[in-house]
Amino acid sequence: MKLSLVKKIIRALMGILFAVGAFYLVTMISPLLLLQMGWTQKMVGALLVGCMLASFILGLLVAAPLMNFVVSVTKWLESKLQKMSTQDLLGAVLGLIIGLIVAVIIGYALSFLPIIGSYMPFFCCLIFGYLGISLGLKKRDEMFGLLTNLKKDSNKLKTKGKNRAAGYCNMPKVLDTSVIIDGRIADICKTGFVEGPLVIPNFVLEELRHIADSSDSLKRARGRRGLDMLNIIRKELDIEVEISNIDYDDISEVDDKLVRLAQELYGCVVTNDYNLNKVAALQEVVVLNINELANAIKPVVLPGETMVVTVVKEGKESNQGVAYLDDGTMIVVENGRRLMNETVQVSVTSVIQTNAGRMIFARALD
Repeated sequence: MKLSLVKKIIRALMGILFAVGAFYLVTMISPLLLLQMGWTQKMVGALLVGCMLASFILGLLVAAPLMNFVVSVTKWLESKLQKMSTQDLLGAVLGLIIGLIVAVIIGYALSFLPIIGSYMPFFCCLIFGYLGISLGLKKRDEMFGLLTNLKKDSNKLKTKGKNRAAGYCNMPKVLDTSVIIDGRIADICKTGFVEGPLVIPNFVLEELRHIADSSDSLKRARGRRGLDMLNIIRKELDIEVEISNIDYDDISEVDDKLVRLAQELYGCVVTNDYNLNKVAALQEVVVLNINELANAIKPVVLPGETMVVTVVKEGKESNQGVAYLDDGTMIVVENGRRLMNETVQVSVTSVIQTNAGRMIFARALD
């Protein structure tokens, strides 16, 4: 059925409704009064028909703007609901149900009051319904926490901090922009060390598109690399990938949005951003840091061991030389400046672990 035909049917029904209303109104009020004033039955009948016809036309005229108003209100309400997260929506519905239950109980008790008693249930529904929605939105985390704590199987996913390790495999893993551009997450997923759904938020995609369209050539290259890595993750990896449409208009920073999304999904953030790592840890959100993983799997080097390296540049201190292992670990060679561009055997003197990675100090063997 076409939309125009539906509108015509609604207009006709509205006109009929107005005409029926006019009929009942005129028959309830006017006939006896008009007959007492000397009107004949034909005159009263003509008045009745005239009022019904006028009401029918009025109904046709009112129907169009009324339908437009209903449609606009519906679209406005739909847009507001789409912007709400699933937990916000469920929290509001749950709060409304509780508020209406309270309103029915209190409204029934107040309905016995004289004069205003019959109106009290209606006002109670309005007041407690609004309070229920408001409190449901503000206390949604506590309500869902209370409900889910009744399920023992869900406790593992909700335990904060290190105790959530048992649920890591099935936890949603929210990817940030830096780890997508880095690309190592794709290689890690290929090995099978990362399980569970990968969640890519829409606001991260928007940030990647913005970087890819940057006037700076370096940023543009990084953004395009990130988009290429996304295509690889979605098409080539045998792992569940989900694009999340959840956004937060009240939060401007992407990092804060990532932490909020991970909290709502009871998931973890996958990143190699040091600052995001600290922010998430402060809010007790589990973080999988790619850099920390890379540092953890680097070969262990002990003082006294020997290795063969090539000195490639001068160090910061006098007479120091710098070499690198295949995995990028920096080796500071004492008195290595004179050995520039030479391949020499060195002995490890000490190993220092920093936030940036492992640094090895060695001396050249004569």
